Amino acid sequence: MQELAKTIITEVERAVIGKRDKIERILLAMTAGGHVLLEDLPGVGKTTIALAFSRALQLSYKRIQFTPDVLPADVVGFTVYNQQTGKFEYQPGPVLSNLFLADEINRTSSKTQSALLEAMEEGQVTVDGETYQIPKPFTVLATQNPVGSAGTQLLPESQMDRFLIRLSVGYPEIADEMVIMRTRQGEDPMKYVRPVASAEDLLKMHAQVEAVYTSEEIFRFVASLAAATRHHELIRMGVSPRGSLALARMSRAYAWYEGRDYVLPTDVQAMMDDTLAHRLVLSPKARASGLSAVELLHQVTADVAVPKIV
Repeated sequence: MQELAKTIITEVERAVIGKRDKIERILLAMTAGGHVLLEDLPGVGKTTIALAFSRALQLSYKRIQFTPDVLPADVVGFTVYNQQTGKFEYQPGPVLSNLFLADEINRTSSKTQSALLEAMEEGQVTVDGETYQIPKPFTVLATQNPVGSAGTQLLPESQMDRFLIRLSVGYPEIADEMVIMRTRQGEDPMKYVRPVASAEDLLKMHAQVEAVYTSEEIFRFVASLAAATRHHELIRMGVSPRGSLALARMSRAYAWYEGRDYVLPTDVQAMMDDTLAHRLVLSPKARASGLSAVELLHQVTADVAVPKIV
């Protein structure tokens, strides 16, 4: 299954050039059963990434471009009265899909954000007192524009915590951008992506990730990293237990991807930045000093003892 995962990544790379490390992180989050926040500028390929994954994995895919007038019913669905049957019938919302792209989630109302995040957390939606299960696997790729605050509702810290990882795709290297211009002149990049796996394969990967062994030493290491963020003058709010669970899940996914059935400290260290940094709330002093969340995370965890596992 690890070879199949690498094949999926190779297929996505046909449409998204020069971003293999980001593609790997997204697939790992999907195998860990989590959701991804892509915080980046427009035009760097976020929508293309989601489409490429849906094509390579043959997943049902839906997308919403969030604006201030998008309502919760536009996400989770609604019921309408059928005159022929005399009953109210549920019209599923786009969130009932395997891969849901929530584009510019910070441009919609807090009420609509909450409806989506509830679906992410519970894997189901409730409409007019009836509960409907979201099909599995289920992953939300949400995008947020880090610049330009006009008309936006920034995600509260408690809701940022619902995303397993946060990534920034970033601008391509010059050589990669030249390849993009050379090969994308009037062509749809999706035509290069072949279906190589299925939703069932992704569920099998998730089961294998869940079976990866995590020792007591690793649990203590993860808990110690989280604890180090909770009592520092430059951090107003540290990593919650949900963050510790997230880091443990991503560490298992990374160990599985590397072909092991047990977690090493290096797996935890490799996943720490993407999993924990967005869960920190920095103090005004930290923001004034220009420190990023990742830089501060490295500072406060530098003295945490790394377990020696043979």
